[in-house]
This record gives sequence, C-alpha cells and structure tokens, in this order.
Amino acid sequence: MSLKLRRAPPPVRGDVRRMLEGLPEPAILLTPGHEILAANTAYREKYGDVGETCYSASHDFGTACDKNGEACPLRATIDSGRRQRVFHIQHGAAGPTYVDIELEPVLDVEGRIAYLLERIHEIPDVRVADGSAMVGRAPSFLRALGLLQRAAPSDVPVLILGESGTGKELAARAVHQMSARRGRPFMPVECSGLPESLFESELFGYEQGAFTGAQKSKRGLVDATAGGTLFLDEIGDVPLSVQVKLLRLLETGTFRKVGGIERHRADFRLVCATHRDLAAMVREGSFRQDLYYRINAFPVMLPPLRDRRSDIARLSGEFLSAKHPDKTIGPDALARLTEHDWPGNIRELRNVVERMALLTDGDELRAEQLPPDFDAPGPREPGAPMLGGADFLVSGVRPLDELEAAYLSWAVARTPDRASLARALGVSERTLYRKLDHARRWSAE
Repeated sequence: MSLKLRRAPPPVRGDVRRMLEGLPEPAILLTPGHEILAANTAYREKYGDVGETCYSASHDFGTACDKNGEACPLRATIDSGRRQRVFHIQHGAAGPTYVDIELEPVLDVEGRIAYLLERIHEIPDVRVADGSAMVGRAPSFLRALGLLQRAAPSDVPVLILGESGTGKELAARAVHQMSARRGRPFMPVECSGLPESLFESELFGYEQGAFTGAQKSKRGLVDATAGGTLFLDEIGDVPLSVQVKLLRLLETGTFRKVGGIERHRADFRLVCATHRDLAAMVREGSFRQDLYYRINAFPVMLPPLRDRRSDIARLSGEFLSAKHPDKTIGPDALARLTEHDWPGNIRELRNVVERMALLTDGDELRAEQLPPDFDAPGPREPGAPMLGGADFLVSGVRPLDELEAAYLSWAVARTPDRASLARALGVSERTLYRKLDHARRWSAE
C-alpha cells in the first residue's frame, strides 16, 4: 500500500543533514518530485556538481529514468512505501560507473513521505589478467550484473548460465571481487578439460602412494582455494561418478584426498557455470538432481550478444583500447558488426576485432577487413545446416537428433581435429565422441 506524500517537502532539518553527512557512501536527499535537496561530502567528491534532479545528475536525462527506458527506484519506493534497490549506471566527473542504488522513504510525524534518501553503493571494476572487463548498458546485461551484485556479499552458491562465449568466467570473477572473499584465491576449474580419471585427484588432491606415479602427496584445488571462491566451469561435464563426491563435499563441507583416510575441512564459496540445460540433463539422468538443487540456489542467465546489440560498439571499443588504443571502428564496419548474429558471442567479437586491428594500417577499422566468411547477415555458407528460426518455418519442425547429426556432420567436415572441434563446441572430447557415435547410429537407422 502506497504511503501518502506531503504536498511540499519541509525544510531539511539539521538532524537529517547530519545523518546524511555521516553516511560513508555517496548519498543525496530527494523530494518525491526527483529534486535534489542536499548531498553529502562523499557524493560531491565522487560525482562533482550535485545537479537539480536525480535523473539529470545520474544520466543527464531531461525526464525521469522510467520515461527513458530505465528503472526508477524513486517511483518504485513511492508506489511500494518500502526501501527499493536498483542497479544503475551513474555518470560523474570520473565517467560512467556501475552502482547499486538504494532508496528509502523518510517519513514526517504524520507518516507521510517527506524526503527520499538515496544511497549509492559503488561496484568495483571487474577485470582479468588480459584486461577484459564487464562492459555494457543493455537492459538484459544490467539485469544480470545486478543479480551478480546482489548475490556477491553472501555465500550462496551461484550458477551462471549462458551460451559459450558470453563471459561466464568474467561474471564469476565479478562475484568474487564483489564479495568479502576478494582477498583470497579465485580458483577456476575447467571441468570439460579434466579427464574422468584425474578429476577427483585434481579436485581433492592425493596422498603419497595413492596410485602409480604418486611419489609424494599433492594438495587439491579445493584445499588451495583456502577461503576464496571455487569456480567450476562447465559443471555439466562433471562425470556422474564424481558428482556424488562433489555433492558430499557441498553437504558436509569436508573432503578426503585420494588414497587418504583423514577428512579435511573445506572453506570456499562455490560458483558454477555451464552452457548446458542442466534441468534437461537431470530428466535424462546424466546429472544428479540433488547436486542440481545444491548448485542452483541463485541462477544468473547471461544474455547472448545478439540480445544486446547496443553494447557491440562499447565492447569493441573496450577490446581496442586494451591492445590498440590508437585505432577506432569505422561506421561501415560497426554497422556490419551490429547486424551479425554472433554465435560465438563476446569471444567471437573479440577475435574479429583483433583480426581487423592487425589488418588495418590506418587508425580506422573498415568493413573490408572483416573475415572473408563473415556473414552479417549475408547468405548461409553452402552446406551449412539449417538452424535459424526462419529455416524452421520454411522446412518445418524436424527431430532434434536429425538437427544435431546434420550440424555435427557439417562441423566435422570443417574441423577434422577432434580436440579443436570439442573446444570450439564448448564440450569435452569424451562428450563429443559420445555425440558423434549417437549421430552415426541415428543416421544409420
């Protein structure tokens, strides 16, 4: 139930000003009509001039955020009568930054909203060793980033979902860097790259003499995480035989080295990622249901690049600034990049931009420097399987086995090396061989 508003806010009392100034984070006091009444020192130091309204100060808008396609925490607070939080991009003297806006009503003695207190919680920039950063302003991307920020302060297991190349490891690093464990190790484990025979020993370690060649004991990745974040990438590729041991680790918080009898205490925050449909794998029996519910406490879906085309220019500029700061993207090239469907998502975009930068001798990347087979949108390569939505409408609904067999046949003809093909498809070699065998048997029927 909405609270009633005062017709005009009262003058800001001295105690309210002292409360505002005492806040460590940037904060402002607003009227229900979006006008800024006061700002604390932290706000002025971070964002410079205070401005007249919250929407002009944060976005340089002429009207409220909800009139410009963005969420308005002030309106949500007034409508609900309760504190609200919204993920935003804040513009200031240092440029745009990601922030978490927290807005709460300040009531008068009659229980009406007199002011609204806005606190701005800054979110640290997330970068990895190669300079990659989480960049974007598309609503779908901001929703995902906002969920990551909400989950980060807790120890709740996070499951990051998304197609291959959407930046799942970078998202996992964002959770780690925004958490209280940021000073401890971030330990990535590539589940699809570990053979089943080595998975348990790599994860839990082993004792001397546990197997042939174990000449001395080895510390496992779980133990090496030591109070940090354990990131299990492509958890859908974890063998069933290991899944039960991983479940026991999560349920008891303890593990035992291969060949050992002593149980060791584990201390880590779990973040998992996959491009697979784990719910479907549970129904098929290839993924344990109890483990699925353990890791799926806080799912976050990263959008594919084709659903955030407005970010392509920004992402391309980020890639160039990291390695080729003297180069820019010409309008013709940018138009082609924006039209492309990007099946490889951000990873594919990075590779294309890097190739164009190496091919250009000037300071502007042009469309003629795009790869020869770049189809934006262009006709489909001869022999390519029909996988697009329009093709389904033309050819009719077809069995999934037929589509997978056709795609694998096309992919194998172009990438005969199985290891390279498995990496390109985002699966383990074991999974690829199983799928190829199934496709051969299905085609023979």
